Amino acid sequence: MTGQKIPRLKKYYLEELVPLLKKELEIKNQMQIPRLTKIVVNMGLGEAVQNPKAIESGCDTIASITGQKPVVTKAKKSIATFKLREGMPIGVMVTLRGARMWEFFDRLVNIALPRVRDFRGIQSKFDKNGNCSIGLKEQIMFPEVEYDKVDKIRGLNITMVTSASNDVEGKALLKHLGVPFRN
Repeated sequence: MTGQKIPRLKKYYLEELVPLLKKELEIKNQMQIPRLTKIVVNMGLGEAVQNPKAIESGCDTIASITGQKPVVTKAKKSIATFKLREGMPIGVMVTLRGARMWEFFDRLVNIALPRVRDFRGIQSKFDKNGNCSIGLKEQIMFPEVEYDKVDKIRGLNITMVTSASNDVEGKALLKHLGVPFRN
């Protein structure tokens, strides 16, 4: 990390949150304290079957939001009713780790989520391993997306993967990092 700036939220996590979580969760070993390991941003583009330019538009949107080039995901099975064939491009996704992950998380919690209309917090949707997934209805809540260049409003899924062993630890970590959960 020589010469690189540590993201603001990571610095907060290392200096203030680690001792707080250790005390709150009654963890003896420092390595058992939950941490954010990766964030996966996924945009399903079902209309790409009829409109191949939707993939290009989705790639541009995800790239501008995350700062990283997305991977085009392909259909695993053929579904005749949707005119979908195996191997057709159907979505785009990005896996963020390290400094990019912390910067994206900071922008998501402090800038993008408060811009959602009638926002009262996110529902806590955890799997049993402390990972949280949220679904957003529109990509224009991110300030990086230029409203004039958006051809269609699309939703996206964001999964925050933690090293927590259960939902209680994962929720405690994300709540202290600033995720506004609905009570």
